[in-house]
Amino acid sequence: MTPRVRVLRGDLTAQTVDAIVNAANQKMLGGGGVDGAIHRAAGPALFEACRAVPEVRPGVRCPTGEARITPGFGLRAPYVIHTVGPVYGGRPRDAELLASAFRSALELAVARGLRSIAFPAISCGVYGYPLADAAAISAEVTREQTWSLDEIRFVLFSEDVLSAWTGAFA
Repeated sequence: MTPRVRVLRGDLTAQTVDAIVNAANQKMLGGGGVDGAIHRAAGPALFEACRAVPEVRPGVRCPTGEARITPGFGLRAPYVIHTVGPVYGGRPRDAELLASAFRSALELAVARGLRSIAFPAISCGVYGYPLADAAAISAEVTREQTWSLDEIRFVLFSEDVLSAWTGAFA
């Protein structure tokens, strides 16, 4: 069964899904944008759960393009899947790493038997990824296989981001 894909404007932290995806940094200890909003909404236990994730090298719990999972604590979603997108530099590797971030989050959700997931616009805030390019990559990854999920949501904060994702999935 092909999952239903929904693109909507809203608050990612208020979604009732099995997992929301955090556009995290490699340290996984909070930050600005969606990362900070998720940490504030989930409460301090999320910080502690992230700090308990083993470092794979000094200061890095989740390398760019990979994903990790923690409980959702104070969120409606029981899980947070943390993934790290690239800082945009116009290199071909940026697209590969962003696709890997989306794919890794989906693979982790499927491996855990989750049925629904909600994404933000990974790498599109302070990491500077062009909206149309990031939206196209998310659409490509979503369509590259039949993910065993009921629903994949893209929950976007602003009208310009919503427009880019709506166009990519049209």
